[in-house]
Amino acid sequence: MSVVSATNLVKRFGDFTAVDSVSMEIEAGTIFGFLGPNGAGKTTTIRLLCGLLTPDGGEATVLGYDLRKDTDRIKENIGYMSQRFSLYGDLTVRQNLEFYAGIYNIERRRRKARLEHALAIANLENEANRRAADLPGGVRQRLALGAAILHEPKIVFLDEPTAGVDPINRRLFWDLIDEMKRAGTTIFVTTHYMDEAENCDELVLIYSGRKIAEASPRQLVEDVLAGAMFEVSGANPERIVSVLEGKPGVETAQVFGLAVRVLADDANGARQRIADHLAAAGLPEARVQPARATLEDAFIRLIENEDERIEVEGGRTR
Repeated sequence: MSVVSATNLVKRFGDFTAVDSVSMEIEAGTIFGFLGPNGAGKTTTIRLLCGLLTPDGGEATVLGYDLRKDTDRIKENIGYMSQRFSLYGDLTVRQNLEFYAGIYNIERRRRKARLEHALAIANLENEANRRAADLPGGVRQRLALGAAILHEPKIVFLDEPTAGVDPINRRLFWDLIDEMKRAGTTIFVTTHYMDEAENCDELVLIYSGRKIAEASPRQLVEDVLAGAMFEVSGANPERIVSVLEGKPGVETAQVFGLAVRVLADDANGARQRIADHLAAAGLPEARVQPARATLEDAFIRLIENEDERIEVEGGRTR
């Protein structure tokens, strides 16, 4: 069953089109990832679906409520966590939760249990009396999540919830998301972290306001990177790229740290052909090893394709 259904959503700010005909279907009880670089249109889309912005085109329903007619009902029945910490720094953890319990009109007889649940799921029982402003960034994000689920929403929208958070707290935060999914909550999460995107059941990749891909993480890799991936190291990466670009059988060659990721169109004999190209160019020391294609490889490839399309069409019109 779909809890979000959107068709050709459009949002403009003056002459700038931030969201350009984006469509999606989100199934109940899944983790839906909205992946894209900064400025791609992720936050604008999530604010549209939360009823915080009015679309300039397209239609959508959230939990069966119409995005144009039922914005108040949508806001009452979803959880939303913005990019920036929006709780009150001068209040303690518990006071913030008590405040939001009032905002959500949680019945008084249920408030204590809901507050204790929020503290437990966010692992904040020992921090309940600390001021929010004194909490580390990752702990503040867990508090914001606890506040967003106080009223037991069926779907929670998380806008880059771990941006700037250290790796340990990022992992803890995703443990919470997994726990919420097991309890039946649908999670809509925007991110530009590839490792986080791997945890999603379904992904939409948005770039320059347009949806350019949709699939599960593994299916996206398989669909986009049909061929064989290799990693080349042991020589100057920029030199390796200059040698391999345009060579027969080489789809892409991209610098990745101190190595180069090379996508060949066919695995049969590709490793030796790549090594031969490099040796002929005076780089016999370069080492060519098979590599597993990753979501990041697919992400880069899709954006390259989209940039090529935009250039052919005469540049961005946003």
